[in-house]
Amino acid sequence: MNTPVIVPDTFVTLSYVLFDEKGEAVDRATEDEPLSYVHGYAQIVPGLEQRLEGLTVGDSKSFLLEADEAFGEHDDEGLLEVDKADFPDAGEVAVGDEFMAQGPDDEPIAMRVIEVHDDAFIVDTNHPLAGQKVRFEVTVRSVREATEEEIAEAEADLEGRAEDAEDGCAGHDHDGGGHDHDHDHGAPRELVQLSKKTLS
Repeated sequence: MNTPVIVPDTFVTLSYVLFDEKGEAVDRATEDEPLSYVHGYAQIVPGLEQRLEGLTVGDSKSFLLEADEAFGEHDDEGLLEVDKADFPDAGEVAVGDEFMAQGPDDEPIAMRVIEVHDDAFIVDTNHPLAGQKVRFEVTVRSVREATEEEIAEAEADLEGRAEDAEDGCAGHDHDGGGHDHDHDHGAPRELVQLSKKTLS
């Protein structure tokens, strides 16, 4: 029996540790809580997906990714000024706090407070790792042929992100592919809803 390898239309389960440019571990998927995705549909960062192709169960690799093949370059248009009145418990908000907002098209927007002013906050909607070289230490836990349903869901997700890109939203995944599923978005015209981001 042939050992399955990672190729398009395979369902892949990984554990990984993600390191930032300073070498600090900033995200992980464990063997007990792994990341699963369908290969070939841009569900994880592009550089990682490209390097995983051809690997099989049990393979452990370390990959160094440039910013443009990981979480993208830092976009200055992702810096926004938001009135304090739009924030819940504005008096308790500090630099470094993260929030989730809902944009005008109901898309989720993750933002991080980088400056506090008298009547407003400056927030950054770029992924925290935008503009950084990152390193993934990955172990392949399982590989199998994806079901028709899984492939259909992956195709629909890819098409939806392509439509977002046409509407001015960046269209690629921003964590290892799995947990918060954050997205870089262009400056929203308005923030429909704002809530404190819950960390997983």
